[in-house]
Amino acid sequence: MAFAGAKFTAARALPPIEPLTPTQGAYLAALRSSPQVVVVGPAGTGKTWIAATYAADLYRTRKIERIILTRPNVPCGRTLGFFPGSLNDKFAPWAAPVIEAIKERIGKAAFDIALKNGDIELVPFEVMRGRSWKDAFVLLDEAQNATPAEMKTFLTRVGENCITVVDGDVGQCDLPAESGLRTVIDLIRTKDLPVPVIEFTRDDIVRSDACAMWVDAFEGVET
Repeated sequence: MAFAGAKFTAARALPPIEPLTPTQGAYLAALRSSPQVVVVGPAGTGKTWIAATYAADLYRTRKIERIILTRPNVPCGRTLGFFPGSLNDKFAPWAAPVIEAIKERIGKAAFDIALKNGDIELVPFEVMRGRSWKDAFVLLDEAQNATPAEMKTFLTRVGENCITVVDGDVGQCDLPAESGLRTVIDLIRTKDLPVPVIEFTRDDIVRSDACAMWVDAFEGVET
């Protein structure tokens, strides 16, 4: 069965993703060689952008059928309340950084068609239990705000022929309890699981000099 990715033409050919740091290079190598990758590090290092752009490239070249996006809907500050509209409308603000990166790669029109056809799904944790995914790129963004129970729910949804990326910054956890991302990293290391953990540092920040300056400035400050 044809899917939205089949609508792309040679006119949409784009240059490959080029790493800006050695750690980004290691991240891309892990994506190409492992079905599951965990990525941690401070803001501005490209954790989300690389995952979303890589997923978009796989989709537009018809190497995967779907992109599944999720992110804990935990606000980093005071909440604005509930968002109106459909489930996609409600969840889209939480997934905005990922959505924008995908749109940049495949175009807004193609993104809208893929979303309408279900080739791109926004799946909040509230409706995740009981789901099963296959032939997809599955991205959990801002995973530091997932609880251990939510991480278990997410990771046990993944079926055959999936590439799964879990990314986050354990230094920016907004939960009052233990971060599920830290739990997953501990499990990978203590049980020697075959899942690469890519660790960015402040030296890998590529967003801007200002971003790097403030990450450094807030180091050790209780937020």
